[in-house]
Amino acid sequence: MFSGIVEEAAPVVRIEQDRDNIHITMRCSFTHELKIDQSVSHNGVCLTVVRKEDDTYTVTAIRETLDKTNLGLLRPGDKVNLERSTRLDGRLDGHMVQGHVDLTATCTSVREAEGSWYYTFEYDPKSPEQITVEKGSVSVNGVSLTVVNSKDRSFEVAIIPFTWEVTNFHQIKAGTVVNIEFDILGKYIAKIVHQIMDKDENRQG
Repeated sequence: MFSGIVEEAAPVVRIEQDRDNIHITMRCSFTHELKIDQSVSHNGVCLTVVRKEDDTYTVTAIRETLDKTNLGLLRPGDKVNLERSTRLDGRLDGHMVQGHVDLTATCTSVREAEGSWYYTFEYDPKSPEQITVEKGSVSVNGVSLTVVNSKDRSFEVAIIPFTWEVTNFHQIKAGTVVNIEFDILGKYIAKIVHQIMDKDENRQG
């Protein structure tokens, strides 16, 4: 479980193809604190540390992960948002993020607003649970954010200068593909409501 509070936007050092999988080697300031088999969120994707060497560590993304996220688009030098799993005795400063990306979205516009930025993202929902709610929570590349201008297939988020600097939002532009995880509480509620509606329709039919 994560909180969506990014610890560091760290660079990709190396990408190794291994049949259908890829090994991603990262360099970050807290590598020495990591342990083999530890979970770390990478652009919102929960991956396991499989190797450490000096100030770098390596994780593996399988085909299923590559098909549903933007990790397959990474190249050496790209910045990736990193977050270690949330401690149960700590504060939850963001929102509950599982590290299970629902789908990818594409940035369609970035506009500056007197020192902050508004990013618009469009996506193709695959199920009724893949929705946003005005002023609700959403994870974009692992960053916990508040939804504004929520629509059926798009939404906006407002980014303050601090978030812009410490995450990879400063690399996002129109056309950039990002990972989206919808709010877990919202998904459960939407699922329940959808099941109730289906049962009512079946009774009426």
